[in-house]
Amino acid sequence: MTTDLLSAEDLTKTYPLPGGTRHTAAEAVTFTVPRGGALGIVGESGSGKTTVARMLVGLVRPDRGEIHIAGRRREARTPRGKAARLARAREIQMVFQDPYISLDPRLTASQCVRTALRLHGREESRAEALLDQVGLGAREAGARPRELSGGQRQRLAIARSLAVDPQVLVLDEAVAALDVSIQAQILRLLDEIRGETGVALVFVSHDLAVVQHVTDEVLVMRNGRVVEQGPTDGVLSAPQDPYTKLLLASVPGEGWDPSAAARARAALTH
Repeated sequence: MTTDLLSAEDLTKTYPLPGGTRHTAAEAVTFTVPRGGALGIVGESGSGKTTVARMLVGLVRPDRGEIHIAGRRREARTPRGKAARLARAREIQMVFQDPYISLDPRLTASQCVRTALRLHGREESRAEALLDQVGLGAREAGARPRELSGGQRQRLAIARSLAVDPQVLVLDEAVAALDVSIQAQILRLLDEIRGETGVALVFVSHDLAVVQHVTDEVLVMRNGRVVEQGPTDGVLSAPQDPYTKLLLASVPGEGWDPSAAARARAALTH
């Protein structure tokens, strides 16, 4: 029996272009994530990482490939009937880069979480504990999204997702717009949550430093294809693919040489 909580096999998505050609946004993407595990999907803009995330959640229907949760196939089509749709939502939840657009501006943080709990037949009294779990106190609980900071809204989005008790949490550039200190708080929070709940994380990011801190495995994408994957520490400390080497050479740090990144990009295009 498989120990993988989430598995994706051969996920492929193309889009039509003028002239009858097609753009391949993702091709034959395959990976697994165990319960309580964390996978990073990295790459530059246009690499296909967000397309993969949206296929996992169901916002994009793959042309080919399958997704399984705890050994059960996740259908590409949204099921009919409220009970089936709610059960599907409990499999995978997504936290977006800008959670503001997914939060009801009329609801306080507490009401937002209580609504999710009520919808899924859970005790609304859990809202306070969930908000506390993500570091939001009584003052933030009574505030509406516009009254919260970016980091607080991100915490609220995570709390609302956890209210559903998901098996998998997909985070698409979830800390990209936050200050470094707030990023660190959110990353620590996510690490604690997966340890406490067993939820599996899929962390989509262009930031290798972020991925290095929160994931066990990493998948590197370029032009819709996986060019390298494996344990995060191994891939980022001894990359094999030239594109992974380019991404690492492009990260500023102590002793960083911009010309090395330029040489790596030039070598990649030859």
